Amino acid sequence: MRSIAAIAALIVLALALPASAQTFPAKPLRVICAFPPGGPVDVISRAISRELQTQLGQPVVVENRPGASGNIGAEMAAKSAPDGYTLLVNWNSLHAISPVLYRQLNYDPNKDLIRSRNWCRSARCWSPIPACRRRR
Repeated sequence: MRSIAAIAALIVLALALPASAQTFPAKPLRVICAFPPGGPVDVISRAISRELQTQLGQPVVVENRPGASGNIGAEMAAKSAPDGYTLLVNWNSLHAISPVLYRQLNYDPNKDLIRSRNWCRSARCWSPIPACRRRR
């Protein structure tokens, strides 16, 4: 009886091998930038996309979905198919500030999205404008 079950399991595995041999990516990737074109997040998104396209050999399309501090793009990414073909580029405010600032989000940033990595670090500095100097 065990040998019949083992043979059946081997047949099922043999039939599944052609399906598992599909290489990733088999179709273009989509990068959702949650901020408007021309800004720092967009520049980073496009730089990442160029490198991904070069290394993976598949087209990578950047879609800008700005609004609501990145929540519109994040919601679009959260509701996309969980197949690994959609990436979201956003600031850390999505996970840290949005759940506290907005009472009702249509997604849970900590459950519906998986953080892959920090793509860059930026320093924020303030430069005074010479015309705004305090007069003595």
